[in-house]
Amino acid sequence: METLDKFDIAILKELQTEARLTNAELASRVGLSAAPCWRRVRALEESGFITGYRAEINRHKIGLGVLAFVRLDAERNTGDATRLLEEAIKKLPEIVSCHYISGTGTFELQVVAQDLEAFSKFALQNLINLPYVKDLHTSFSLGEVKASSALPLGHLSRNTT
Repeated sequence: METLDKFDIAILKELQTEARLTNAELASRVGLSAAPCWRRVRALEESGFITGYRAEINRHKIGLGVLAFVRLDAERNTGDATRLLEEAIKKLPEIVSCHYISGTGTFELQVVAQDLEAFSKFALQNLINLPYVKDLHTSFSLGEVKASSALPLGHLSRNTT
């Protein structure tokens, strides 16, 4: 599956909004019958357009009131050093996302914690002790304006016939 048509795009849009739709509900929303809709969803999964389904959890409700953005500067950026650092980052569940960045720094992390004291303890015991870490620069979220994992799909509609 290399290209997406209007039905595939509609399926992606609906599942991003509500992944728990039954196949019958999804088919109705996108204008297909159940069997073709199911086949398209399977094809989207098999070709890697859909990579998983998960529940979105309110971090505040489970006691994770702090969201920190941590720019991590690596001591050196050799292949082996970077791989060791990546593997260590992947093992820490408090780090909910990690990106290579351009400009100053090597990685930008999003870290959650119960409160500032818990974050401070995590930073001093874990982050600063990751392999090849030279420095950390932290900013804290003062409030979320928008938090979404849904991707924009409008550009796909312009590319369909």
